Amino acid sequence: MGYTGNFDPERMARATGRELHISPKHSVEICRAIRGLPITSAIDLLENVIIKKEAVPFKKYNSMVPHRRRSGYATKGAGPGRYPVKAAKAILRVLKSAQSNADKSIDDLGDTENLRIATAAASRGRVIGGWMPRAHGRWEKFNQDTVNVEIILEIMED
Repeated sequence: MGYTGNFDPERMARATGRELHISPKHSVEICRAIRGLPITSAIDLLENVIIKKEAVPFKKYNSMVPHRRRSGYATKGAGPGRYPVKAAKAILRVLKSAQSNADKSIDDLGDTENLRIATAAASRGRVIGGWMPRAHGRWEKFNQDTVNVEIILEIMED
């Protein structure tokens, strides 16, 4: 499986998280929220989501999602949003991995604060099948969804 974005190794760094045990819908909304942001702003947003200080705006999967107060980059007022803590922690790990890949692989990048997120994509991974026992000797399916997350960083043009 390859990456969804174009990759130039002279100007970009990338990282991927395979088969993460997080919600596919939450990961899509988080990736949409951080796409195009400078890396410092994206890290601040994810850390604020983890401590439930700032909500992730839900644009696609927002049926029955309550409105939240927002601060930071989305100051246009309240809208549907949530605090997906587990998905934010997993995507933050992938983002920091991409940042450390940029430190190690590309000498021309210089300071890592000069990076922005060119591509942040989440796709459904493998479904891990399982069963949940019920009363009277019965059972039902209880499957675990997984998610593949990819992040590509590039140098910001001044």
